[in-house]
Amino acid sequence: MTKIGLEIHSQLTKLESKLFCSCKANYREFEPNTNICPICMGLPGSLPRLNQKAVEKATIIAMALNCSTPEKIAFFRKNYFYPDLPKNFQITQLNIYGDTSVGGTGILMVGEKKIRITRVQLEEDPGRLIYEGSSEKNLVTLVDYNRAGTPLVEIVTEPDFENPREVREFLNILSDLLENLGVSDPSLEGAMRADANVSIEGGNKVEIKNIGSFHDLEKAVHFEITRQQSLRSRDIPIIQETRHWDDKRKITISSRSKEEDLDYRYFLEGDIPWIKIGNQVKEKLKSEMPESISSKKQRYISKYGIPAQVADVLSSDKFYSDLFEDAHTKENAKEIANIITTDLMGLVDTREKRAASKLKPSHLQEISDSIQSGKITRNSAKNALYEIVKTGKKLSDIISELDLGNVSDESELSVIIESVIFEEPQAVEQAKSNPQTINYLVGKVMQKTKGKADPKLTLDLLKKKIR
Repeated sequence: MTKIGLEIHSQLTKLESKLFCSCKANYREFEPNTNICPICMGLPGSLPRLNQKAVEKATIIAMALNCSTPEKIAFFRKNYFYPDLPKNFQITQLNIYGDTSVGGTGILMVGEKKIRITRVQLEEDPGRLIYEGSSEKNLVTLVDYNRAGTPLVEIVTEPDFENPREVREFLNILSDLLENLGVSDPSLEGAMRADANVSIEGGNKVEIKNIGSFHDLEKAVHFEITRQQSLRSRDIPIIQETRHWDDKRKITISSRSKEEDLDYRYFLEGDIPWIKIGNQVKEKLKSEMPESISSKKQRYISKYGIPAQVADVLSSDKFYSDLFEDAHTKENAKEIANIITTDLMGLVDTREKRAASKLKPSHLQEISDSIQSGKITRNSAKNALYEIVKTGKKLSDIISELDLGNVSDESELSVIIESVIFEEPQAVEQAKSNPQTINYLVGKVMQKTKGKADPKLTLDLLKKKIR
């Protein structure tokens, strides 16, 4: 039996400052080693000051994962030596004296399966190592400490996954949950990372690190399972170790023997007192939490009659659900949901495209109203949406500029239909005995009008003319 556990690290990207100092949490906008201070560099005499907002955001994550939340939390020093760790220790959390991490045991559902959460802990991110050089001989390692001290939440699961597909599905759900909570933007480079622990048939656990994306994690877990199965079939012992994912060769490589907690010589961080999080604080945080993804989905289905599949896609992405919430009314909700999930998603499918988009909720309202009133066809609406995303112009201006208005004049449409009937005699004969064939003729009319013909009027006129 295969057992897979995860350790997910998510930066609290919505915070203004680092975990223990006033340096910016958004280190990405700085030149290397310019977003630093004596505290995040661990210089002698400097003292950490805990970011209250970080504790609150981490507590919200724990509650969203149905974790127990202790009344008091504590911080520990995790001692190890690595170039990207300026203090030579990391301030983190550990459940030595009972549950003292920000979140205890919890559960996240993946379909019908319960994935147990072991704990949620708040800690600081180390710096970044940057490798330059074209080969092993001239490889240079650079260190950028801008990221050091960035607030980070680690979510540890029990080994409840049985295959790589479940791992990928869980990470997608968790990513959507964190974005919906407004605590993190997982699409940012390095904002959400995951390590995996893999074992088969009760054997030793192997940790896989250095994985750049969820897609790579899925491949790395698949490779590691295959590697261990191959070793087991040849009676070769599986060593408990840490392995790194080699993205170029698509294999895992032995890095070091797996450390145990004792190797890190944990002890209480004396410069940060125990933090009390009372019930009053928890209730306040709970009241401020946004509506859950599952609740949104059910509301979209029950209140607006949106199909379950569309509601699932719409509710799970904060960007699209926010657009929907700002644009819809009870009357146009289904239409706007359809525009977003059918047409818009293909136009703004990356973070960069979303940032560059000129689309506003009012644009979606205009498009929906124009479709429902018959002013433009769905095909014309799609063309208009493309222009709006690029330019932000009013729908009326785009309709005029691109001549997207509906062809709804009966006499004008009759002429076009007559030409289609003349050009497609075989389809006309088939339509007389097979009503479904008439849709082919509607399509031909749409081609001639470049998608601008009123579909209902077109169908009615065709039916009259081919009786």
